[in-house]
Amino acid sequence: MADTAPSHPAPDIRGAYLDMVRRRRMYGGILLVFFAALMVSGFDLAQSRNAGGFLPGLPMVFSFPSEVLSEAWRERAAIPAMLLGHLPSLIETVNIAAVSTLLGGLAAMGLALLSTHGLARWPRLTPVFRRMMDTTRAIPEVVIALMLIYILGGGPVPAVAAIALHTAGALGKLFSEVAQNADLKPVEGLTSVGANWGQRMWLGVLPQVAPNWTSYALMRFEINVRASAILGFVGSGGIGYDLKIAMQWGQGRYAEVVAIFLLLFLTIVAIDRLSDHARVRLVKGALQ
Repeated sequence: MADTAPSHPAPDIRGAYLDMVRRRRMYGGILLVFFAALMVSGFDLAQSRNAGGFLPGLPMVFSFPSEVLSEAWRERAAIPAMLLGHLPSLIETVNIAAVSTLLGGLAAMGLALLSTHGLARWPRLTPVFRRMMDTTRAIPEVVIALMLIYILGGGPVPAVAAIALHTAGALGKLFSEVAQNADLKPVEGLTSVGANWGQRMWLGVLPQVAPNWTSYALMRFEINVRASAILGFVGSGGIGYDLKIAMQWGQGRYAEVVAIFLLLFLTIVAIDRLSDHARVRLVKGALQ
């Protein structure tokens, strides 16, 4: 009778599984210890460079907000007039965000199509366009704004340029990922009838990616409203500059600080709700 037993013993599945679990736990423990050490060393470094000391000043963390809110409560009758007074600065902030989103979005469209494999006009230059997006995305808006303010002077123009450059890199990355998943059959059909690259992108790719691209652009517009308000602190105009002046004056202007914060908060909430509604309509409309 022939021996039907396998020539090699069956592997111990249970033992291999337990060994894999032990390795994962060991690696997880090592990573946890590593990150804990980083946090402790980072805290010690920050504590050594902090002029006042973090732990001694921790009990005072609510002192300044309570002082601001108490003064604003005493002068609550004047807050509606303050809201109206800062409305032009708010409009300037929203305009900065809108223009920078439009310019950055247009640049992101070109960079995304030029850096997407299978769609690029010059495939060998795809890494170049990708590194351009990485560069503009890696530099914070405030750094770009400070450099442009030194060259162009204060005002909304440096803010628009700084936010638009950062938006081009951030949106370009998102747009490229969406375009990478586009169906190439329409592009191939247009190529077969002699369409050039621009026609292939306009007729074959943009109709597919337009809903998601618009959704990402609206989300970026929300972010740019916040960014334009922050850039006001470095002299780029808008409601952020008014907030900086009010905080520098200190006591006696805290009610104005609260009014500016309230106006900015309401504006961001309104834009967020409208953008969410528009994104849902666009995505659902594309899926129907």
